[in-house]
Amino acid sequence: MLDRFDCYELCVQSPRHEVNFLRAVHGNEPDVLREDFCGTGAVSRRWAADALKRGDDGRAVAIDLDRGALAKARSLAVEIGVERLIEFACGDAVNAEPLAASGCDVIFVGNFSMGYIQRRADVIRYLRACKARLDAGNCGFGGGVFACDTYGGAGAFRLGGLERRYVAPRGEIVHYAWVHEKADPLTGMVENSISFRVEKDGEVTSELPRAFTYCWRLWSIAELREAMHEAGFGSTAVYTQINVAPGEAPMAVESAAEFKEDWIVLIVAR
Repeated sequence: MLDRFDCYELCVQSPRHEVNFLRAVHGNEPDVLREDFCGTGAVSRRWAADALKRGDDGRAVAIDLDRGALAKARSLAVEIGVERLIEFACGDAVNAEPLAASGCDVIFVGNFSMGYIQRRADVIRYLRACKARLDAGNCGFGGGVFACDTYGGAGAFRLGGLERRYVAPRGEIVHYAWVHEKADPLTGMVENSISFRVEKDGEVTSELPRAFTYCWRLWSIAELREAMHEAGFGSTAVYTQINVAPGEAPMAVESAAEFKEDWIVLIVAR
């Protein structure tokens, strides 16, 4: 039977695009990925799988507070034979408890997880720690990149949601529902949830209401870029398209005309 993590992996994660993008935007040959707020570690697993295929020194560090998510991440890594290339750490990425001094080439924060950091001072403190880790990467020569996503647009603070339908590998039909439950434009705080309903051969086999819930500070692009510069990063760029082929250079956004009414972006700092 599919659990909530299986449903999330099927409906939400798309690590192939993220990994290709992260390698391309780095622009060199990055080895070490750090995935903060990693959940089931989909990006770390894809990073490690690509490294195994190439036979290079690629490896990943995956950090999350949720022991259940990390246990799922480990089991999925074992399934594809990449567990030795990933170091899983249960801890608070914001307060730098796990592997605080380890250098890396790329730091990735996906699934809008920057919103878990709700005070600007804490965002800057976290970003400064990330900058120090990147500077320690590449045998101390630095040159790494930090990337995180955020969303916005006309519907960002509008209550309601959307539903989609996915087919699992064993034929189950998974109904996915994303809901904006609360939103306060005065504070930037939002509460969202993801629910699943699983069907097999026309019968509902499981209902997973509010399988994942989120209470976030929805940071704007401008706020995050300003914090990145204050934390010591020299430049930032914004990307709305991350589906790049190996060897293709991603194209950064140059004007507001490139945004849709509702949008998701990746912000990259170096």
